[in-house]
Amino acid sequence: MAIASSSWVASANDPESDFPIQNLPYGVFLYRETAHLGVAIGDQILDLYTCADHGLLSSLSREVVSACRARTLNPLMSLGRDAWSALRRQLMALLDAGYEKKRDVEALLIPMKDAIMRLPVDIGDYTDFYASIYHATRVGSLFRPDNPLLPNYKYVPIGYHGRVSSIVISGSEIRRPCGQTKAAAAEAPVFGPSKSLDYELEIGILVGTGNSPGHSIPIDKAEEHIFGLCLVNDWSARDIQSWEYQPLGPFLAKNFATTISPWVVPLEALSPYRVPAFERPADDPAPLPYLASSSREKDGIDLTLEVYLQSEAMRQQQMPAMILSRGNLRDLYWTIGQLVTHHTCNGCNLRPGDLLATGTISGPAAGSEGCLLEKRQNPEPLRLPTGETRTFLEDDDEIIFRAYTQRSGLPRIGFGDCTGRVVASQACE
Repeated sequence: MAIASSSWVASANDPESDFPIQNLPYGVFLYRETAHLGVAIGDQILDLYTCADHGLLSSLSREVVSACRARTLNPLMSLGRDAWSALRRQLMALLDAGYEKKRDVEALLIPMKDAIMRLPVDIGDYTDFYASIYHATRVGSLFRPDNPLLPNYKYVPIGYHGRVSSIVISGSEIRRPCGQTKAAAAEAPVFGPSKSLDYELEIGILVGTGNSPGHSIPIDKAEEHIFGLCLVNDWSARDIQSWEYQPLGPFLAKNFATTISPWVVPLEALSPYRVPAFERPADDPAPLPYLASSSREKDGIDLTLEVYLQSEAMRQQQMPAMILSRGNLRDLYWTIGQLVTHHTCNGCNLRPGDLLATGTISGPAAGSEGCLLEKRQNPEPLRLPTGETRTFLEDDDEIIFRAYTQRSGLPRIGFGDCTGRVVASQACE
């Protein structure tokens, strides 16, 4: 990464911009009713399809140029790390402040405010993990106060297979789900809209190159298979979940909607912000050998994660969204590389575009909880600036996720917003 670089796109040089030249996240947007690949630069999008048509990528391989004309990121993701780096270098050169032919590129910029974003990836499979020990401990203590963590947690990354068909792009409405729920004192369950709708703050890991069936990905090669990261909101209906989850785990409580952010931040853009992996307490077991990385001093990522809520009453009174929590990706018990390796250790084959999510990310302190369920440990309901209170989400509440990393002497690398507004159920018939 060219740390000191600036861009001729003025908005990219704003210290508060999520998208400086050192970031260049990938997304897919509609241009004249056709999906094009693009990279975010300041408040603009550089159209990769038209870059290819205008010969601005001619120094790259035919496979890379062809991938830039695709309608999803999958063809590019399948080409591997050398191809990703070559394209990234070329795009940085085109957008650098010293580029002499900037007018040739300037015409290919699309204002971000005018773009309609689409799912950036054709996601084939989706797996959700449970990688935050702080989240697992808080939730476990609600149901098992004397034994919040099950015996396997510190040995094996826990996960379940999610539903691809209900993954939606940021900005999509989230319809309140219906299902069976059972009150503790009730003799039988009832069917109706969930009354305990929750968000889950997560990071998504998008697989680039996959692995062959029957072959695993070694831990020290795992990150070579990661194309980039995005934000994920794994919406959860807690009342449905508490009735249905035994003995097979999540089902209708989670498969109704998962929101992802439109921009995929390349792992390469985050390399200056790597930090040591989570430091396990001395009495915790060491990872089994297949999960023991030789580079734990840089297996973590110093990425701040924030959750905001804005109710309908707040919007009507023109109040800004209220921050609910602030956490950090570095607090994950299991690293992103360990999640990839464990997923494949039995020979399961990952494919370009597969999505692995970390599970709810929470920190150790109050105010770092990654979902409302964790906040239930506080007997007082959440109070909004309007005087409204919340224990779970109400109709017309909007949840906004943000993520960014920043360090002295380095630019801010952000993910943009990941948003979803809850709307009333129409399915309970």
